Amino acid sequence: MVKLRSARTPDSGAFLVMDAAKSSARAAGKDIMDLSVGSSDLAPPQEALEAVQASLNDPASHKYCLKSGTMPLLQAAVDWFDRTYGVRLDPETQALSLLGSQEGLAHLLMAVADPGDGILMTDVAYPSYFGAVRIAGLQQEYVPLHPDTRLADLSRVDAAAAARCSCLLLNYPNNPTGAVADEAFWRDVLRFCEQHDLLLVHDNPYVCQVYDRDAAVSPLSLPGAVSRCVELFSFAKSYQLGGFRLGLALGNAQAIAALEAVKASIDFNQYLGIQRMGAACLQLPQQRVRDYTAVWQRRAAALVQHLQQHGWQLPEPQACMYVWAKLPEDVQLDDLQFCQQLVAETGVALAPGRGFGPGG
Repeated sequence: MVKLRSARTPDSGAFLVMDAAKSSARAAGKDIMDLSVGSSDLAPPQEALEAVQASLNDPASHKYCLKSGTMPLLQAAVDWFDRTYGVRLDPETQALSLLGSQEGLAHLLMAVADPGDGILMTDVAYPSYFGAVRIAGLQQEYVPLHPDTRLADLSRVDAAAAARCSCLLLNYPNNPTGAVADEAFWRDVLRFCEQHDLLLVHDNPYVCQVYDRDAAVSPLSLPGAVSRCVELFSFAKSYQLGGFRLGLALGNAQAIAALEAVKASIDFNQYLGIQRMGAACLQLPQQRVRDYTAVWQRRAAALVQHLQQHGWQLPEPQACMYVWAKLPEDVQLDDLQFCQQLVAETGVALAPGRGFGPGG
């Protein structure tokens, strides 16, 4: 009998229910406006498309891409990090290309933790994290969110729970809450990791999708952080390239080497033309990214204003393309029932909070 290692999230059934609800609504003639997935409808930079198009007729791009072939992208990545944060990383030992940050996270957890280890993660999180943790054979130890800041409240982590863990997994700017972490928060996080001998794994695909500045604070940029931090970056959100599956891992050299060893048994890196696309993006003026972010900010503000006018109590997000909202007290439905009814009656599809973990 074939045995399957389950990668389902604790409440992945909620998303299956919503898939069925969307199909039913579509069959009933509803025009579906799907707001349940963070997939951009904006066009990528033309320079990015031209870079990959130019590669199609280059014979060098038709071959397997070994580590040496990724160096132009990795050099562009560390140059971008230096320009943004004033910290110089080594492209040879502190950077690695990924097939998107989601792939990178799943394989990183396999690389830096042993099956049975614990991992600290927030009780509201991007759903794929739960699957990545399960595939790696790790045990979740949940960190609650502070009710005001929506940041991980490490003061509520039991010392015994922390002692069982080898990693702390965080994500700011955050999916789904839109919360942004400041430098003081990251300094506290790094002290916590030092105290409990944890590797900080920071998934950072929304680094440039923060509304009030060019880039969110990077924990990796803080003094001493490179000794116990790996950050994962993506081209999907900043440059609207979700379908091209390209990401980066930057940080601790030992963790990067371990991740590279795992990936060496799994893939030969992304197509060279897509890597050239990524390098072209990293060399664009930051204003191009700011223009994209301004679109998401306007949309979020419009939605929040409309919901507030109808009795919803929620703050405006600080980043990302998401609005994390608690149902009003007078709604006599749970999150899943509400989403099912909404798509059936209006064609608007949302993601139920329970799918984002036990705190959702």
